[in-house]
Amino acid sequence: MATNYPKIGIRPTIDGRRRGVRESLEVQTMGMAQRVAEFLEEKLFYPDGSQVECVIADSTIGGVKEAAAAAQKFASENVGVSITVTPCWCYGSETMDMDATIPHAVWGFNGTERPGAVYLAAVLSAYAQKGIPAFGIYGEDVQDSGSEEIPADVQAKLLQFAKSALAVALMKGKSYLSMGSVSMGIAGSIVNEQFFQDYLGMRNEYVDMSEFVRRFEEEIYDQAEFEHALAWVKENCRIGADNNPPELQISDGEKEKQWETCVKMTLIARDLMVGNPKLAELGFEEEANGHNALVGGFQGQRHWTDHFPNGDFMETLLNSSFDWNGRRAPYIVATENDSLNGVTMLFNYLLTNTAQIFADVRTYWSPAAVERVTGYTLEGDAANGLLHLINSGSAALDGTGEQSIDGKPAIKPFWEITDEEADSCIAQTRFRAASQEYFRGGGFSTDYLTKGGMPVTMARLNLVKGLGPVLQLVEGFTVELPEAVHKTLDERTDPTWPTTWFAPKLTNQGSFKSVYDVMNNWGANHGAISYGHIGADLITLASILRIPVSMHNVEESRIFRPRVWSLFGTEDLESADYRACRNFGPLY
Repeated sequence: MATNYPKIGIRPTIDGRRRGVRESLEVQTMGMAQRVAEFLEEKLFYPDGSQVECVIADSTIGGVKEAAAAAQKFASENVGVSITVTPCWCYGSETMDMDATIPHAVWGFNGTERPGAVYLAAVLSAYAQKGIPAFGIYGEDVQDSGSEEIPADVQAKLLQFAKSALAVALMKGKSYLSMGSVSMGIAGSIVNEQFFQDYLGMRNEYVDMSEFVRRFEEEIYDQAEFEHALAWVKENCRIGADNNPPELQISDGEKEKQWETCVKMTLIARDLMVGNPKLAELGFEEEANGHNALVGGFQGQRHWTDHFPNGDFMETLLNSSFDWNGRRAPYIVATENDSLNGVTMLFNYLLTNTAQIFADVRTYWSPAAVERVTGYTLEGDAANGLLHLINSGSAALDGTGEQSIDGKPAIKPFWEITDEEADSCIAQTRFRAASQEYFRGGGFSTDYLTKGGMPVTMARLNLVKGLGPVLQLVEGFTVELPEAVHKTLDERTDPTWPTTWFAPKLTNQGSFKSVYDVMNNWGANHGAISYGHIGADLITLASILRIPVSMHNVEESRIFRPRVWSLFGTEDLESADYRACRNFGPLY
């Protein structure tokens, strides 16, 4: 896959008046740009772990000619995010960045010597009038003119904007790869090309699942890697109990053959998504290219799984931060080709650089129901009830919670994971013979229990006819139940699948009056679960893409949207968000 990562462009704008005014501001203005670039390059990373790159305009920008020169430089340097900084008054519409296809933010220095705040207000007004939503950044406290500090509140907004804007830029021009078609009538697997093109700037690619069979039979995969991978699987992947009734259990010899197929499927799906130069050496030049896919989905059920092993192992390993080749960035693959949950996983991933858990939002357990079934009284984060998140497929091994930050369970970017943590994630997982009633072709389902105490965010993108895409999200915590309680509840469903017990944060308002209300207002059967309370970042990202957020439990103080959103109303922010998104329309 092409990995020419987009850069962040920094634009230092300045009062264009010569003979004293501009000259007195040159050092201060360019200094702001340099400090912002240094700050962002230190804090932000691309998906491969390399530091984000910033590009600064060659000169301060005092008028339209210098604005055009900066735009030309940015175009040649693959700039996908624009941040303007200034400590002073500048000529708004003459110095602004006019590229409507990339995200924009402006930091106006809060100082009394020069009116940076006045420029900020003026240029944001111009952006609004011209239909280019821009984010306004203005520090709460007045700074001295010579201050070289980026205040903490300004840092927070710079990061929140830059992370979300980079996510937008990273998606642009990439592909969603459908491996197969619609799975069991699930709406999310009815891939809507118009959404991908208009809102995300992505293209859609398709392969029939018969392509896997062709590559099996013609050996279109790296045979050496296959042998290495199979040996790694035999050494590291622990087999769990076979939950099938005796008459449906298959022989150990047949299971060995299925393991070979599952490993080949993993190699083939990866190669289909991102390509593999090794295939060209084998004489398969076309196949070596892949589909430039940043995200994909595998249909599986039922046209594949009624005859072949299911995709659970393939999806689990690809979504994890490590495999037989060691630690590496996850490949985002959605179970059942649920493209909308796949995109939500992608949003979460690009904001965090961490592996994602794909799950059914399967059951709401009230405190009364838990007590009736187990005799146990829920407490702590779970006191108001739980959601049972469980699915046979794309639950990354990182979701075990066997990684740690400050001694607490966590999910980390792959470059921060230790070999010991990766080994522990695998050790706490069992691969169990798939339920023959669901998966007639067999395969191996991933089975683990997520550690409690992790802050997580569950999100979901939905499509509504006449409205378009809508995002919903909920922040909360993973929960650890007593072993006997977990076992009793888990065995009421399919115990061969991975479980995450999730307790949403409640606000006593709207959809968050109770855990039942969260479940009752969830828009689809799947959810994408990310480590961390990233709801505010998701809201910022959604506003850049002009996708309204229908449901969230993020504090108002953390919400950061383009300044023009306030002109659509300041009392009911949810309604204002809908109006603004409809008014400006899709980004592309």
